[in-house]
Amino acid sequence: MDKVSNYPHGTGPSGHMAAIWRVSLFTERDNQGHEAGAGGNFPSAQLSLAHALPPKSVTDSAAVSRKQARIGGFADRYHEWREHASLRLSGIDLAPDLARDIGSRRWLRGVGTLVGLSALALAAFPGFSEVEAAPSMVIDDHVRDEFRSQMIMPLALGADSGRRMGATQAVIPLTNAPERPRLDMVATLAQGDSFERMLRRAGVSQDEAGEIARLIAGAMPPSEIQSGTQVDITLGRRLASGAPRPVDALSFRARFDLQLAVERQDGRLVLNPKPIAVDATPLRIRATVGDSLFRSARAAGAPAASAQKFLRVISAEMNGDIRAGDEFDLIVDYKRAATGEVDEGELLYAAILRDGRPVKRMMRWGREGRYFEASGVGEQREGLLAPVPGAITSRYGMRRHPILGYRRLHAGLDFRAAQGTPIYAVTDGRVTFAGRNGGHGNFVRLSHAGGLGTGYAHMSRIAVSNGQQVRRGQVIGYVGSTGLSTGPHLHYEMYRNGQTIDPSTVRFVTRAQLEGRELADFRAQLDLLQRVEPGAALAPLAPDPAFVDEPAREIDRLENRQRIPA
Repeated sequence: MDKVSNYPHGTGPSGHMAAIWRVSLFTERDNQGHEAGAGGNFPSAQLSLAHALPPKSVTDSAAVSRKQARIGGFADRYHEWREHASLRLSGIDLAPDLARDIGSRRWLRGVGTLVGLSALALAAFPGFSEVEAAPSMVIDDHVRDEFRSQMIMPLALGADSGRRMGATQAVIPLTNAPERPRLDMVATLAQGDSFERMLRRAGVSQDEAGEIARLIAGAMPPSEIQSGTQVDITLGRRLASGAPRPVDALSFRARFDLQLAVERQDGRLVLNPKPIAVDATPLRIRATVGDSLFRSARAAGAPAASAQKFLRVISAEMNGDIRAGDEFDLIVDYKRAATGEVDEGELLYAAILRDGRPVKRMMRWGREGRYFEASGVGEQREGLLAPVPGAITSRYGMRRHPILGYRRLHAGLDFRAAQGTPIYAVTDGRVTFAGRNGGHGNFVRLSHAGGLGTGYAHMSRIAVSNGQQVRRGQVIGYVGSTGLSTGPHLHYEMYRNGQTIDPSTVRFVTRAQLEGRELADFRAQLDLLQRVEPGAALAPLAPDPAFVDEPAREIDRLENRQRIPA
């Protein structure tokens, strides 16, 4: 009772009783049992009813204290449980160091933990499905019509801008949308294609495609129509649902000087050829050589291809002896159509003048397009062509024969080449032998100027005949392995006055010479070219009235033709 009555100084009896009430009621059971067994500070025999029933103010304070003690008790128990679980889990050792004790049970347990956590992470990985967001406002058909009627869209997409143009629910859609009254398209004639197949790809019926092809074949051979030619096609309205559209018009450039058109007149297709006026005056350019002959020719207006050809022809004849201040004179085959197109052809004439006098003059002549001097002497051609495009595997000299087994003279060069590779004449000549020739197998021998000759052995097939004239680079046969040969290759020999020599020591220089009537025709053509005035081909050309387009509306100038793939 003394401990109960002696409360600290400054505290009232109510506060002291609240403390006693809190201690007695919220002491843990184990502690209560221990204290009861020891007697404690408050023996049960000494507590009266007054001590068990505190006043009202003490009761209110004790209620708050009980709630705080309960919360504190829960936190303590949770902390105790967490420490107990941590100790248990640390004993299990679920995440050991995988770099140690590899292959042991402890290491395998760590691998299992890694796999399980990885699988859990993958299972919880978010997907990539679209997340539908709720609209900021409810848009019904009426509101959508309001928006669409006020939108600004390109005319090419069928804009319906404007309040009165927006379609509403009152608009009834058509059951069948009307087709265009006509279709304009462009078809391209592909390489190896026929005119009829091209029309069929464009949607023309089989009967009309065949009829158009026959009309065109009557005007010109279809083989002369170059691949890549573009054909403008206009298809009309269908006569019945599902039927192909009829051809209303068709036109294309058949040649540089000819336009062919197919038109429908009184229900029939009619061919209408339209010749085009062409000015064939050659283009002559004459100017002074500057630091560079090529750049000087280009600056004077020469086409790039013609300037390059001029440089090759003149440089080969003059060995680079072209000086700044010299004059160059070139004439190019040049055609201009009344429709405005230009066709630049081959270099016809090339000359260099020094101090007003011609140093070198060359003119293109003959079907092969070779260049000759004004005297009728052809351009210089030096060196020999390689008979086949392959490496040399055996040279001229003594060696052990791969089949006969003893040493003897290898009287030529062996070229590595595959079976069937073309064999070319190394220079101009005449065939003196073509046929089977002992160990050489299929063999061709050519005779050249200056007592020289060449031989080509082991051919699989011969492409020339005895006595035939051949040109430099002409195919005379094909690589094989006939005769005494271990495999496909070319054995190439060279002769001087009938005796074999080393082919690698000979370098041909050839020139052609015009004679008789051909020389007279050559000089007449040269005089005709000399009369061409420089720049005459650049004079204005009057347009052909038949191809002058009528004024068109601006909207009709738009290119809306559909292109058909080749």
